[in-house]
Amino acid sequence: MLHIDGSQKSGSGTIVRYSVGLAALLGQELRLTNIRAKRDKPGLRTQHLTSIKAVADLCNGRIEGARVGAREIVFKPGKFVSGGHFQWDIGTAGSTTMLALTLLPAVSFTESQFTCRISGGLFQDFAPSAFHMKYVLLPALRKMGMQAELEIVRPGYVPTGGGIIELSVKPAEGGLVALQLPERGSIVKIEGIALCSHLKERKVSDRMADECRRTLAATGYDASIRSIYDTTAPQSGAALAVFAHTATGCVIGADGAGAPHRTSESIGRRVATQLIEDVSSGATVDRFLADQLVFFAALSRGTTRYRIPRLTEHVETNLWLVETILGARTRVSHDLIVEIDGVGYKKSKKALAGQSGHNSNNRGGQARDA
Repeated sequence: MLHIDGSQKSGSGTIVRYSVGLAALLGQELRLTNIRAKRDKPGLRTQHLTSIKAVADLCNGRIEGARVGAREIVFKPGKFVSGGHFQWDIGTAGSTTMLALTLLPAVSFTESQFTCRISGGLFQDFAPSAFHMKYVLLPALRKMGMQAELEIVRPGYVPTGGGIIELSVKPAEGGLVALQLPERGSIVKIEGIALCSHLKERKVSDRMADECRRTLAATGYDASIRSIYDTTAPQSGAALAVFAHTATGCVIGADGAGAPHRTSESIGRRVATQLIEDVSSGATVDRFLADQLVFFAALSRGTTRYRIPRLTEHVETNLWLVETILGARTRVSHDLIVEIDGVGYKKSKKALAGQSGHNSNNRGGQARDA
């Protein structure tokens, strides 16, 4: 049984989600202790519980001790993930994209197409934006061989939630390949989306877009930002995202969500400033993609290289996880280039045939928030 100490590194929910997700992929039992030990409210929260139960659904697994507040669980996969269609309703404004990210490493290696429909929050602080996943993360993963698409069916915001995303993933035939993004290159274009729901009379989308453009223009960047006025969301809300495309094929994103007493103009300035900071650093990925790519790079064939804007606790935690669980080798240079030697994960024919019970020793033939 694999043992992961959740108090290590960030001591966050990131360790919970990805440890369980990777254990499902490998078909290996997992004991997770000291869950979220470094957070103000240690133990599992509702959003973490929803994510790991979704992983258990994928493989008919069991989770011992799965309850809100639990500081220790044992996860026992029932069989290897085999694709199919699933549906989950978080029931709150909990992040749909965080749940999707928990599943992605495991569903990248199914023998048939995986699709799911997830209801909850799409745009909020401290969680990946649905825009970022659709326009930054998934295009990067397609370069690595994963055919994944995300559709935003309906926006959802804090506190009501009720948003819907649909994720579709086709198996990565032959496994994932390493990603090479060592040089950023010049900025070719900046484009974006300004979205609001039930706030057209206040021109929220236009105001966010105008202020973002003004802030970017002051640094010499032109941006084309599309305004969308939605009427389908269960409540009012807003979100803004911008993406810088470079000559070497990098996409660097920045985004922000609305909140009570947060003006449209402050959102526009904040998102523009975030993009300017990451672009000015010379990085080839943004601050969010920097840690999200780690798991896929570790599972890929070859050595992935990319430059990050800064070394965050999420990057450090994810690098530690792939070293501990997969046996991947990682390095971060003084100029913030991340190198990850992937294990070339590929399911064996036996795994693809599926097992009726647990196989605690099978690693697919390989040694790899908040």
